[in-house]
Amino acid sequence: MTQRLDRIDLLRAGAMLWMTAYHFCFDLNFFRLIREDFYRDPFWTWQRTAIVGLFLFTAGLSQAVAVHQGQTWARFWKRWLRVAGAALLVTAGSLLVFPASFIYFGVLHGIAVMLILVRLTAGWGAWLWLLGALAIGLKLAAPSIILAWPALEILNAPWLNWVGLISRKPVTEDYVPLVPWLGVMWWGMAAGQWALQNRSHWLGTADAASTGLRRGLVTLGRWSLCYYLLHQPVLMGLIWLAARLA
Repeated sequence: MTQRLDRIDLLRAGAMLWMTAYHFCFDLNFFRLIREDFYRDPFWTWQRTAIVGLFLFTAGLSQAVAVHQGQTWARFWKRWLRVAGAALLVTAGSLLVFPASFIYFGVLHGIAVMLILVRLTAGWGAWLWLLGALAIGLKLAAPSIILAWPALEILNAPWLNWVGLISRKPVTEDYVPLVPWLGVMWWGMAAGQWALQNRSHWLGTADAASTGLRRGLVTLGRWSLCYYLLHQPVLMGLIWLAARLA
């Protein structure tokens, strides 16, 4: 059985709390209690990029630890099914709230696919750094490549844009394609493997005695999937209720 390391969970908890603050502001805007442009204002778009990047980097770290501790494929698939099932729930929920821009390949959908690819390439060692850089570089180059070869315009179609080689962002509330985000998870895997070989204490311990706030954050990091699924319905419900009672 694999054991979780507490500092990875603390890092994940930090991403969860940042995401919650971001979504709280997004929901205030959704109910027209504030006026912000979450789709074009760099203040918000760069926060989203940082939050997603932190999630995926920690996912890569966790996979490095799982492989190092000998996680079996059977256990991997058991956890993967939870992520894939949660992704389907997100699609269903977003279809009800945002029918014109529902989530068909958001962060959980992306993680589900990337986990398989990262696991399959776990033995590639330092090459993962190069692969990560290539995935991120392809994102930057994609618009120019499509402009140069118009036949590649097909990559903008919804049934292919999950790859991420696009020149137009699709209309959807959450979009986390393989390019460039697989590169971030590859870097997380590579960083985790390096740390396990050279600075294993950086990742924390499995049996660290923690109390108070630290214990709460570690617990949040370990139950991040449940929290992710529940936090938005709860936030939106509370804001709607508060607006009705005001």
